[in-house]
Amino acid sequence: MDPADAGPRDALDTSDGRPSRDARPALRPLPPVWLMALALVAVAANLRVAITSVPPLLDTISADLGLSHAAAGALTTLPVLCMGLFAPVASRIAHRLGAVAAVLAAAAAILAGTASRFAGGNVVVLYAGTFLAGVGIALAGTLLPRLVKTFFPPARAGLVTGLYMFAMMFGAALSSAVSVPLADRLGSWQASLGSWSVLALVGVLAWAPFTHRANPHHTRGEEGPGRLPWGHPTAWLVAGYLALQSWSFYSAVTWLAPTYVELGWTRTSAGYLAAVFSGSQIVSGLMGPVLSDRVADMRRLLLPAALLGIVGTLGIHLAPLASPWLWALVTGLGQGAAFSLALVLLVRYARTPEASGRLTGMAFLVSYSIASVGPLAMGLVRDVTGGLSPVWLILAVIGAVQALVVLRLRPDLDRVD
Repeated sequence: MDPADAGPRDALDTSDGRPSRDARPALRPLPPVWLMALALVAVAANLRVAITSVPPLLDTISADLGLSHAAAGALTTLPVLCMGLFAPVASRIAHRLGAVAAVLAAAAAILAGTASRFAGGNVVVLYAGTFLAGVGIALAGTLLPRLVKTFFPPARAGLVTGLYMFAMMFGAALSSAVSVPLADRLGSWQASLGSWSVLALVGVLAWAPFTHRANPHHTRGEEGPGRLPWGHPTAWLVAGYLALQSWSFYSAVTWLAPTYVELGWTRTSAGYLAAVFSGSQIVSGLMGPVLSDRVADMRRLLLPAALLGIVGTLGIHLAPLASPWLWALVTGLGQGAAFSLALVLLVRYARTPEASGRLTGMAFLVSYSIASVGPLAMGLVRDVTGGLSPVWLILAVIGAVQALVVLRLRPDLDRVD
């Protein structure tokens, strides 16, 4: 081998001329940055669709399969739980395969889980497919912040984060808006939910060439996957913030449309309202990370985001029919900014890409495991109280606690190693 072609780990053992145990193949040239960004966006577009395509059809699914409100809420709870339980596994898989190859496996799991919903009339298949899609969402969602820190310059980390947030929320808004019309046109809710496998296939096809060209060692941790930062105070603050935000988001995305169906709206109109909620997150989800590149103290962005969420949820609780479109818009703006800025925190409070992966794994494990209870718990509130109005008061209180946590996220906090 020409020494000029050797990768940084292609050292030779000069004592006997044989490659050392740490020798690795030369790193292949990476694709252009814009192509990597497009591939990342194509995968990110699938990170909410398996969840947000369900709520507009929730009453139909419940009636067809005989599910309680709590059991129906589990269709969104299950992927969120997977996002918590499997987030720590992502770092280990990335260490073994490389983060790029691990994301391809995750995209394939989302494709398989979504496609299985064509047979969703079988309860076991419906929940098993939802579980599989949730595992894929967990792996991809955990690794994308790490890949942003690995492949993109720090000055553009906020922009790239905003782009994949844009894709994620656009997919969520689109699925919320057209799930009911798709069910009417295709003849069943199963076909509507399963049809989103086309978008998942696009993600797989877009990412596969990147996987071929990007050597796994570009993203493999040299020192091993490492332990999650359980003893780090900053990691717990970030995890706590993300837990409160995620509880509010997944509860809202699950029960917004059913709340207005309960108030007499048609399923189609309620789906459009849910699309406004998700669509407004496109704007704030893109702007939040972009603005973060120019802001040293993240509290200047995180606090307004929390306040928007509080105003919107209180509006739905106190006067749901007075300005429903405004409440959905305001709540969505707050949630989109809050979540996208949380992703920035996972990058900003880590010293290295590997540390970002470990911080993300811990934060997702803690936050999504807690937040997965949200849709189910809010469904129980509906079953006990006979209405969904109390749900929105609870979410407003959770938003207030979230704002208190934000006040502790100082810019001088110790970063995770």
